[in-house]
Amino acid sequence: MEGVPGSMYTQIRPRPESAPVAEVEAALDDAGFAFAPAATMHQALGAIDPEEWEDFARSWNDLGDDRYMADGGRYRRRRFAAFNGSAQGFERKPHQPHYQSREFNPLNGGKDRWFEPVTDAIATHRLTQDIFRASEALFTRLTPAPLRPEAWHVEMHQFRVEAHPDNAGRPTPEGLHRDGVDWALVVLLRRQNLIGGETEIVDLQRSLVGRFALERPLDSAWFDDSRVYHGVTAILPLDPLRHAFRDVLIITFSRVARHSWHA
Repeated sequence: MEGVPGSMYTQIRPRPESAPVAEVEAALDDAGFAFAPAATMHQALGAIDPEEWEDFARSWNDLGDDRYMADGGRYRRRRFAAFNGSAQGFERKPHQPHYQSREFNPLNGGKDRWFEPVTDAIATHRLTQDIFRASEALFTRLTPAPLRPEAWHVEMHQFRVEAHPDNAGRPTPEGLHRDGVDWALVVLLRRQNLIGGETEIVDLQRSLVGRFALERPLDSAWFDDSRVYHGVTAILPLDPLRHAFRDVLIITFSRVARHSWHA
């Protein structure tokens, strides 16, 4: 089947010293979302070597085209991977499609979308491991004990959204939405030569409850997907003669894998 590589499982073993940050947990528990500036994420992840960061961020230069855009757009690039995740570690699943029902994604949902797989080098990268570890600890603590799974279904998305003077990039072309998961994390890797790209949060009654921009590398947004909708405004180049793009890492945790495909 298209998009399925030959490799099977990759073990990911996060650093045990990675830890969630109390203010992120409190905000998520109280409001259903949290903005974590880069400084807070550095506390959660520990020291990051600049060369290690550059190696990680550079991988966003090698993403496949998103060929499933129902709006006809060609402004989005991505890679995808799925894992079983727990405090004991993260085991990569065989490559599979990303699936969202049309209830959650009326633009592109309702179909299996096969994206290029995240490379093993990035799936096992220390920063990926640390982000998984911090996320799992936080999301598990916030999930009521009777609902905690033995292992989470974890999805990892590398996204690049590009913008051109005559063609805005749309980080969330489906508009304000929920993802159909339990928890989600968005981490900014890089934004270059942009205006726009503001994150907006509304509650279940569609009242605006938060607005902020991810501007610095590691600025992050955390969501309880059952309690809030989120979206990101369109982006345009600041300088029309320079390449304009927004790179993010998206991690989602679900108690149950919600797709139409089974290994």
